[in-house]
Amino acid sequence: MDEVLIFVVFAGCVAAVLGILWWLASRVRRRGIGGDVMGPFEEMWHPAAHRFRAEVRVQETRTVPMPPQGGKRNGRGGNAAELTPDLS
Repeated sequence: MDEVLIFVVFAGCVAAVLGILWWLASRVRRRGIGGDVMGPFEEMWHPAAHRFRAEVRVQETRTVPMPPQGGKRNGRGGNAAELTPDLS
């Protein structure tokens, strides 16, 4: 009976660790901070993930941010009153 109890406790601990890692992975991916936290674990199970994450970082640095909504466009003011022609 002791062997069964030891096996059940061991299986429960393994299941708990895997459950925590699964929960952490889903939370990290949802928030977009997965590279630093889950990187080593993902690299153990999927070695090509390191190259993929490096490529994603390069693409993120190349992305040009959009101008603010109220900012100037083409040298003109972003205000709607300034963009409409004067009809008087």
